[in-house]
Amino acid sequence: MNSYEELKQEVTITFDDQAALPEWLRGIYIESGVGNMILLNRNLETDRERKCILSEEMGHQHKTVGDITDQSKLENQQQELRARQWGYERLVPLSAIVQAFHARVRGRYEIAEFLDVTEEFLQASIDRYRNKYGLYTIWNNYIIYFDPLGVAEIFE
Repeated sequence: MNSYEELKQEVTITFDDQAALPEWLRGIYIESGVGNMILLNRNLETDRERKCILSEEMGHQHKTVGDITDQSKLENQQQELRARQWGYERLVPLSAIVQAFHARVRGRYEIAEFLDVTEEFLQASIDRYRNKYGLYTIWNNYIIYFDPLGVAEIFE
């Protein structure tokens, strides 16, 4: 799994992880005529938390266009969801869930530790996969169950 430092190296625009943002704003992606940028709140406590917020903001860089701060508009909600989904799939891909299974990692806390993400981010990722696929999906030779979270290997 990539560390926060490794993920930072993938940022190709102006980036500041010590921005003086309001307490409630953990991160923001800004498009402007002078250049695009990602800012993270300097009050984030851990690199794990910074990594999760950074992945979502990178999702905005790759998947959103324009000012989507007005979340009462359906189009903006859809763009927000696409950005978050990009971040979820970047840090918690289905392959990583299978890797955790093979490493005999059990429980959400241990899986989050194994993937180096917050438990909140892991849960949001699993919830998104459940909304996208239903109760389970088949990936390669595995059935990945989302509620409860589990993996079963398919033998032919």
